[in-house]
Amino acid sequence: MWCDNCLLVLPLRAGAIAWAVAIAAYSLAGGIFLLLWGQYLFFLYPEWEIYGGIGLGVMALAVITMIALSTRSYVFSRAMQFVWPFMIVITAIRAILMVVELNRGRSKIEWECDNDGQLWPASVAANYSNSYSFPTEFCVVGFPVINTAFIVSLLIDLGFQLYMFFLVWRFCARLVHYSGMKGPFGNGYYNA
Repeated sequence: MWCDNCLLVLPLRAGAIAWAVAIAAYSLAGGIFLLLWGQYLFFLYPEWEIYGGIGLGVMALAVITMIALSTRSYVFSRAMQFVWPFMIVITAIRAILMVVELNRGRSKIEWECDNDGQLWPASVAANYSNSYSFPTEFCVVGFPVINTAFIVSLLIDLGFQLYMFFLVWRFCARLVHYSGMKGPFGNGYYNA
């Protein structure tokens, strides 16, 4: 017995498109944030660019998923169903690394806050870009709040991506289920 509406919060296709829009929006914001201010939170050269790039990759995948759902293409949707698990694994690894590296750099972040948002001296010596100043809001709330916010947001991100994969899988299953039904169009009795 098929359960076409199991675990669906919104109607399947439109809800999945809306879910992909939400993922694309916050992934774009997070990726840009990490690319602009990541050097104040992570202290090994390419890591903030990698983390931000993965965020932008999630955004791109969500946009492609929106297109696949909009066109109702089975092949395109199956491709997205194949790609999402890889992105979820990459994002999970990124989340673990981000939390570990954020905790490892706690004293450096606190030093940056104590010194009016200056970039860590070793980062300046390594010619890391500091064209944007450290957001003073981070210093106001303190490291424990930043750490907790990162952990919670990364877990929410993983949850959203898992649900997106479920929606794409459910959409593909529905396309297969409905293609076998008889009716006046497609493979129904008018084409017999």
